[in-house]
Amino acid sequence: MASKSRARRSKRPSKRTPPKARAAKPRAAKKRTAKTRTAKTGAAKTRTAKVRAAKVAARPRRKRAVPKPAPKAGPGMVDTALAAFAHEVRTPLTGILAISNLLATSDLGERERRWVDTIKAGAEHLASLATLFVDAARSEGPGLEIRQDFFDLRTLARHAADSLAGRAAAKGLQASVEVSDQLPAFAVGDPVRLRAALENLIDNAVKFTEQGSIELRIAPVGTVKGRSGDKIGLAFAISDSGIGLSLSEVKRLFRPFSQANVSIAARFGGAGLGLSSVRQLARAMGGDIVADRRAGGGTTFTLKVELAPAEGPAGTASGESAAALLSQGLRLLSVEDNPFGRVVLNTILTELGHHAEFVGQGEAAPDRLVQGAFDAVLMDMVLPGIGGIEAIKRIRALPPPHGRIMIVGISGRAEDEAAARAAGADGFLVKPVSPRALATALHEATRRAATAT
Repeated sequence: MASKSRARRSKRPSKRTPPKARAAKPRAAKKRTAKTRTAKTGAAKTRTAKVRAAKVAARPRRKRAVPKPAPKAGPGMVDTALAAFAHEVRTPLTGILAISNLLATSDLGERERRWVDTIKAGAEHLASLATLFVDAARSEGPGLEIRQDFFDLRTLARHAADSLAGRAAAKGLQASVEVSDQLPAFAVGDPVRLRAALENLIDNAVKFTEQGSIELRIAPVGTVKGRSGDKIGLAFAISDSGIGLSLSEVKRLFRPFSQANVSIAARFGGAGLGLSSVRQLARAMGGDIVADRRAGGGTTFTLKVELAPAEGPAGTASGESAAALLSQGLRLLSVEDNPFGRVVLNTILTELGHHAEFVGQGEAAPDRLVQGAFDAVLMDMVLPGIGGIEAIKRIRALPPPHGRIMIVGISGRAEDEAAARAAGADGFLVKPVSPRALATALHEATRRAATAT
């Protein structure tokens, strides 16, 4: 029975599956399931990607953002910075020039006088560079605003001659000056820029001349008829026995920030700014500048400008009254916040025989005028609090006689003159202020006051 039973059991098909077979089926199923799942996922992703692409394509295209450049300083900011530079640098130059002028009139030995001449020449050159730099930086604007001031042309020529003599002597060079007898005594034009141009030419002549001589010749070159009246043509010729230049080098000299050649730049230095600015000034004054090779070596630069003729100060009676008042000395109120500027002005005015009292803010000027007895006001244009223009207006708003007091504006910025005169200033001086210029301004303003009374 047992054997039959085993036989029946052995004939039944076995429900057990070999291990390999049992394991093979689930793996295959899993592979098929994974492939199916992957295929479905891929198809879904493809559909999603197509939908997104369609949506993106349907959207309006946006321009690609371009990085914005860093903001540049606008013309107004540049002009403000340049105006501040011009004013601040000319304040100490006023002191250097004033003290050197006073020393030059004192009893000095030959050696000390050469030292003073060197200091004076350096300060004059720095003043001219400040003018040329500001003008060159503004050359891309509407052009230079040439002033039309009454000035002593012969005095300007004498100052140029003194500057040449001082610089040449400091370097051991010979200097000669020839001023035509036909040169007018007075003219109307821009003496500040004309002086700056001459100082630059003189400085170049001395710098590029190792030995020999330098000559300055000043003469009128005819009359030019214009819409606003006849003008006088003037020629300032400066010749040196220096290194000399070829024609190609001469042409390069008048390009901004360019010098004749690399060896000259390395040997003598400089930024190559001056001559391009001098040409700009000359053309703005109706003239030009040319350079020629000098016979025997060296170079001759001829600066030509046009100036309006002018008569000398008129009014003998008023002139005598002004001279009488000036001989007694004036009591002046100076509105100046710079300590160095105060010392300089006080030194100049004391030497001229005047007495000065100082206040540092424009707001204080009207009250101080009412409290004291002053003959004139020297008003700096750049002040803390209210500026010089507003201070002049407040003084003019005072009842007489305080509101009619003589006012002379002072600034390192030539463009302040129009606003100062519009506010009520009787005179105006551009820094650096020389003792002679200050004395002339006070004399002219006093003469006008004497005429009015």
